[in-house]
Amino acid sequence: MPEPDDCLDLRGVPCPANAAKALIAISTMSAGQCLKVLLDAGEPMENLPPAIEEEGHQIVSCEALDAHSWSVLIRVGH
Repeated sequence: MPEPDDCLDLRGVPCPANAAKALIAISTMSAGQCLKVLLDAGEPMENLPPAIEEEGHQIVSCEALDAHSWSVLIRVGH
């Protein structure tokens, strides 16, 4: 699994603000770089990965950190 080039902690940030913040961070990165995003379980985890993929980026992995939060690794697609 690739190492992240940057990390963004969006725990506590509601939808859709978390997706917007992730996409802003991705826009500053180069294609092929990876962003690690920390998210709350539930709605944020259900909504952010599909929103990221719709923008042409790849979800490399999703890992539960505990009962309340997830780590999502995103590879920048363009």
